[in-house]
Amino acid sequence: MNQTRFLSLTAVAMFLVQSVTLMLSPLLVDLAAEFGVSVAAAGQLAAVTFAAWAVSVISVGPISDSFGRRSVAVTGLTFLSISVLASAFAPTFGVLLALRVVTGLSGGMIPPNSMAAVADVIVPAKRARAFGLLMAFASLSGVVGVPAVAVVASAGGWRAPFSVIGSLLLVCAVLHWFWYPKSQRPEARNFPFISRYKQMASIDLFRSALAANFLQRIAFYGTFSYLAAYLIAEHGLSVGETAAPLAIVGVGVVIGSFTAGSVVVLKRRAQVVAACALAGGLASLFLFSFDLSAWCTVGVALISITFISVGWPTFLAISTEISGNSQATAVGMLGASNQMGGVGGAALGGAVLALGGFSAVGFLCLGAALVSAIVLQFSMSGREPSNH
Repeated sequence: MNQTRFLSLTAVAMFLVQSVTLMLSPLLVDLAAEFGVSVAAAGQLAAVTFAAWAVSVISVGPISDSFGRRSVAVTGLTFLSISVLASAFAPTFGVLLALRVVTGLSGGMIPPNSMAAVADVIVPAKRARAFGLLMAFASLSGVVGVPAVAVVASAGGWRAPFSVIGSLLLVCAVLHWFWYPKSQRPEARNFPFISRYKQMASIDLFRSALAANFLQRIAFYGTFSYLAAYLIAEHGLSVGETAAPLAIVGVGVVIGSFTAGSVVVLKRRAQVVAACALAGGLASLFLFSFDLSAWCTVGVALISITFISVGWPTFLAISTEISGNSQATAVGMLGASNQMGGVGGAALGGAVLALGGFSAVGFLCLGAALVSAIVLQFSMSGREPSNH
């Protein structure tokens, strides 16, 4: 197997999948105008995507662990490309909502399968750095993918980005068919579906990681999902003009993900991640609650997203350390907490936005980050594996 080609292909797939997850952020105002709904209601498109994603990501792990990675990768990317392409032609809000459910179900198959495939071919000593680099590349979706969505939508309308990303996903699915490793794990035809979940659920450290990650994702998606709408509503930016701010804020995801590769080897990594989450939550409250200039708002958002982004790759590396032969199951369960955090960030964010304005979104993000820090301090500290 050509390892470099495989890792590059995996990185591209993760980049596109992450772009699909985040692409609605700059489109919310246009979608609300197109279908005659509020911005808060349009935000529920992200919520249903995350909810379906969570169902898929937690279900696909045992299938990948038992039957191999290639079939899961090709199937997931194929259905994902079809759902995204079809979204470009959605005639009503209800149809788009249904297609986003399909997007979530198919997209959720990719991250745990991809991470487990990487763990299969990378020795344990190098996994943390590999995961950090892979997540950093995937996080370029915030730097390149989401701003590109804003630019394409500004030029061709909100339907154009769905057509472009859907076409790229289809090409990626074809390349996975030809280039993805065809070998299967030794236990490929043994399918202990429930026992894999029981194995992971019995580990205290893993349960703490799930809870902390869920809360930090609420803070992350609450901040990122409504940032473009905030810049449009409060600072008068157009959809196209949000491209540069979103690109700058997206750099924070890359920095945070790359930094996680160093954090994960620290002796007190739980406390470090807790401090980062709390700092990110405070920055989110500040940006949504104070009358800053547009570019000061972007700068504070960059700080928030950078700090909050340290946690996810760190929890991912910890999970693969303690999961034994159920790596995809562990990554899938962690991914489910990731996407349920997305549901919380998008749905709760929309609810508090409707009730209390953008400042309420900031309080939501800070609250989630604070509880996450408490979980890390009291539930996760002292339970770290001794050989990390």
